[in-house]
Amino acid sequence: VVDLAVQPFAEASQAVSQADLVAFYLPMHTATKLAVAVIRRTKRLNPQAHLCAYGLYAPVNEDYLRQLGVHAILGGEFEQGLVDLYVNLSEGSSIELPPISVARQQFQLPDRSGLPELTAYANLQVGQEAPRTVGYTEASRGCKHTCRHCPIVPVYNGRFRIVQQDVVLSDIRQQVAAGAQHITFGDPDFFNGPGHAVPLLHAFHREFPQLTYDVTIKVEHLLKYARHLPLLRDTGCLFVTSAVEAMDDEILAIFDKGHTRADFERAVALCDQVGLSMVPTFVTFTPWTTARRYAEFLAALDNLGLINHISPIQYAIRLLVPAESKLLALPEARQLMQPFDDAALVYPWAHPDPRMDALYQTVFKLVKASQRAGESRQMLFERVWQAAAELLPSDELPERVGNLKDITVPVLSEDWY
Repeated sequence: VVDLAVQPFAEASQAVSQADLVAFYLPMHTATKLAVAVIRRTKRLNPQAHLCAYGLYAPVNEDYLRQLGVHAILGGEFEQGLVDLYVNLSEGSSIELPPISVARQQFQLPDRSGLPELTAYANLQVGQEAPRTVGYTEASRGCKHTCRHCPIVPVYNGRFRIVQQDVVLSDIRQQVAAGAQHITFGDPDFFNGPGHAVPLLHAFHREFPQLTYDVTIKVEHLLKYARHLPLLRDTGCLFVTSAVEAMDDEILAIFDKGHTRADFERAVALCDQVGLSMVPTFVTFTPWTTARRYAEFLAALDNLGLINHISPIQYAIRLLVPAESKLLALPEARQLMQPFDDAALVYPWAHPDPRMDALYQTVFKLVKASQRAGESRQMLFERVWQAAAELLPSDELPERVGNLKDITVPVLSEDWY
């Protein structure tokens, strides 16, 4: 096993040249793009190897991956498929495996012994404290919701699968032994199954009372299961990531997010009351984002006191439309898309107002420059506000009242999104 996020390909080259089977994990869009060159390099090193691509982005890019020479595609609940593939190849069988499986599995404890040490990955920063070493696990996978822009939907289509509690706790246990001081739960939505999540949190806190963690939860579920928010706080949850995506109700409806701007504002208030930090994420640039809407988005963050909660890159997230995106079912989205770009693995689009594409480029550069300079989030916000304000007459700018909260917001040194 070689993790190319933190290790060079050279560490795998000898093993790759001798392998009968080489499998590439494609959990996200960027990982898939980066894998293309590695797949080609593997083909040159070992033309006879059987190549497999597995993970969320493998089945939706099946056609392109097969053009690259990938033989097996496994998505969704892929572990049993990997085992079956290995057994089939060992026995000389040619059984075709389905590219997507959402079958329930009895999980085993992950063997992490071949991976780099946890200190090679992101750490957690809490104010002036020493950085905390971070571990990662999942208590569930997939999602019961079908937001149109979400890459999970084409694979899981509204289904989610739990990882058995004893496996989750054993995985946390071995990462704590390896130095983990904080755990990121990578579930697409930790409250997809509260009947599983709540007992897990009780067991987690009993065994690891000093360990902190973070989770991802939909706005809709923060409201529906508000009674569980004190439990999150009391069991060591430092922050809740929530894919808010937009402040505008029309865009939220296009995405079929299941919440409104008013719902988001209520969720922020609930988290504030309980003492939980919410870390919202957004798709800030879409074909439907206007100059006015972008300015309103910024003003709302200021007025809700969220500037220090927002990771800088969130000001410059541009909508990705991957293969098989459910957005393409909407005529108003489909008509804006250009033909699929194999190399980029997306349907490209240009904003109807060229000023918005220019604003995206400006904001993206501001974010990168600010991160290199180590600027405060407040300073970056003001630069982004000024860039957006130049597109509107001064009398059309939304009101900013300012609401800086005197709290420390924990942050990961690398954003998983």
